Amino acid sequence: MREWDTMGTSLDHVMIVGGTPSEWESATPERWGDLVERLGRAVAEAGGRWLTLRPYGGADWAAADRARRGRRWSVATAGGRCVVIVDSTPDGRAGFAGAVQAVPGRKEIDEKCVAEALYAPADAEPDLILIFGPHEHLPPSLVWELAYGELVYSDRPFAVLDEGDVHIAIDAYATRDRRFGGLSPT
Repeated sequence: MREWDTMGTSLDHVMIVGGTPSEWESATPERWGDLVERLGRAVAEAGGRWLTLRPYGGADWAAADRARRGRRWSVATAGGRCVVIVDSTPDGRAGFAGAVQAVPGRKEIDEKCVAEALYAPADAEPDLILIFGPHEHLPPSLVWELAYGELVYSDRPFAVLDEGDVHIAIDAYATRDRRFGGLSPT
């Protein structure tokens, strides 16, 4: 039994960040379908309802757009259901600006409405962000997500990503004391 099976991870939304838009585009539809199915199942088994996939970065917006076209899945498992969102935004600043522009004109722009626009259709910010890339750099595709999400890095190439990577990240997440900026009681 995995540690998070008994610890109650309070895991709702997982984000996986890795690969470039060009790497995404080079994946066959079969590879994408298989990857989404296995990753969505791993997140659902841990109690998560949402999984967002986002490239690490890259300047090839056209490839990013082609890679994501039509890619939103709902993965059902015996343990629950996980909706997988493929978000091809390689630049977090542009994603944030787009979210602000998506807020209805008469609505006051605040943290809640920006988060709603940025993560739609997910109704929760990422609890866990699994990053395939160097530990000493933050992905340019992340800006807003860094406020409350727990970061777990992997040195493995994105091309070999599988559900085992998700299990390792969830194990790490389950052992953390999430204080959201607060101090530990002494």
